[in-house]
Amino acid sequence: MPIFEYLCDDCGTKFEKLVRRADDQVLCPGCGESHLKTQYSTFSAHANGMSKEAAMPSCPSGMCQTPGLCGRN
Repeated sequence: MPIFEYLCDDCGTKFEKLVRRADDQVLCPGCGESHLKTQYSTFSAHANGMSKEAAMPSCPSGMCQTPGLCGRN
């Protein structure tokens, strides 16, 4: 069941909706109209609950005594 993002042409409300079937009619929660445009959604993924910075050394070579001063990171 995908979640779609919509933008209402009538009132400008932007909202998300869980669509169970392709033939379900989606109405704007702001004005109740069906003049909607589907928006492109963005997503974020995290692996193992760690941020990218925590998984990598502060310096690409791993040899810096003072991270941030070598200009390589």
